[in-house]
Amino acid sequence: MKAKPVGPIPSGYRAIDGELAIGGHKASDLVAKAGRTPLFVYSRDLLDARVAQLRAALPQRIGINYAIKANPHPDVIRHMAPLVDGFDIASAGELRMTAEAGIDPVRVSFAGPGKRDEELEEAIAAGVTLNCESAGEAERSLAIGQRIGKSPRIAIRVNPDFELKGSGMKMGGGAKPFGVDADKVPGLAKHVIAEGAEWRGLHIFTGSQALSAEAIVEAQSNVLELADKLSGEIGEPLPKLNMGGGFGIPYFPGDEPLDLLAVGEALHERVAGLPAALADTELCVELGRYLVGEAGVYLCRVIDRKDSHGVTYLVTDGGLHHQLAASGNFGTVVRRNYPVAIANRFDAEPDEIVNVVGCLCTPLDRLADLARLPHAEVSDLVAVFCAGAYGATASPSAFLGHGPAAEMLV
Repeated sequence: MKAKPVGPIPSGYRAIDGELAIGGHKASDLVAKAGRTPLFVYSRDLLDARVAQLRAALPQRIGINYAIKANPHPDVIRHMAPLVDGFDIASAGELRMTAEAGIDPVRVSFAGPGKRDEELEEAIAAGVTLNCESAGEAERSLAIGQRIGKSPRIAIRVNPDFELKGSGMKMGGGAKPFGVDADKVPGLAKHVIAEGAEWRGLHIFTGSQALSAEAIVEAQSNVLELADKLSGEIGEPLPKLNMGGGFGIPYFPGDEPLDLLAVGEALHERVAGLPAALADTELCVELGRYLVGEAGVYLCRVIDRKDSHGVTYLVTDGGLHHQLAASGNFGTVVRRNYPVAIANRFDAEPDEIVNVVGCLCTPLDRLADLARLPHAEVSDLVAVFCAGAYGATASPSAFLGHGPAAEMLV
C-alpha cells in the first residue's frame, strides 16, 4: 500500500516530552484544561510572530487589516486588536463582534455583496466604512443615511479587469458578484460624493490563497495603477486604498511558503515611486488566513481503531463538521492531505499507513488518506494543522447533531 504524503507542518511547533506543544503547553494538558475534544487551539506566539514578520517586510506606510471572517473567535479578535491597523468584516454579526471587543468603528470596513438594509443602517449609525458592492447598495446607503441623519462613510469595492494569478479563490476579473465593474466606478463615486457621503476611497480585492510572490507583486502593481487611473477620473483625492491580500499559506504536499521578503521588496519600490494622485492616500493590505491560519491546531481523539480489507482506520471524535477544509470538501477539486500528526507522539517516527476519519456517518468525513504516521491507539490525539483559519466557523457544526468543537487561545 502506497502512502500519500501529508502537508508541511508549519514552523513554530515543537515537542515537549515527546508531545506536540502549542504556545508552550502540551496538547494533552490543553485538552485536559478544555475538558473535552475536539478542540481548536490558537497560539498567541504565532499570531504575534506573523504580524511581526509582516511589519518587518512591508513598507511602514502599508497598514495591515485583519479580515475576521478567517477566525472570528472573540479572544483572537481581542488579541489582534492592538497588533493590526484595521478590521474587515462581512456581516452585521461580525460588526457586533468588533464592538464587543472594544474596537473603534472607525477602524472597521464592511464588504460583502448582499448587505441587508438593517445591516447598512447598523453600520452607518456606528460609523463603519461601507465597501459598496453595487450602485444599488450605494443608493440604499445614501437613503438610509438621509433617513437617520448621518452621512454614510462610503468606499467603492472595484471589480477590476484583472485577477490574482494562481489564486485559490478568484474575486476579481470578468463577471463577478463582488464589487462594481471598474469602468462604472468613477460615475458612481462622483454621485455618492455629490450626495454628501463621506468619501473613503477604493477596495480592490482580486483573490486569495496565492503562494506565488510574483503573482502577488503583479496584482499589487495592477491595483496601484488602477487606483491611480480611477482617482484621476473621479477628480477627487483618494483617502484610502485597500489593496486586498491574497497571501497564501502552505497546506498540501509540495506547497512552498510565500516569499514575503520578495513581496515586501517590490512594495518598497512601488511605494517609493507612487504617482501624485496616491501621494497622500492611506494604503493597506487585507489579510485573514495569512495572519491566523498557521497559528491554529485542531485536536481530536482516536475513539476506535479498525481494519477493513487490509486498510487501517483511525476513527476520531472530530471530522468535517469542524474542519470542512481538511476533509477536502471546501473547494478543492482533488483531495490532498493537510498537515497531520499524532499529537502525543509528535517526535516519533512514522511506522504505519492509516486513514484518519471522523465520527460522521458519511464517506466524505476524512481527515487524512493513507497517511504515514506513528502507530496510534484508542485515546491518542490527532492534530490537524493550518486550522486557525476557516475552521470552526466555516464548517457545518450542526451536521448530524454532534455540536461545535471547543476553542481556546493560549
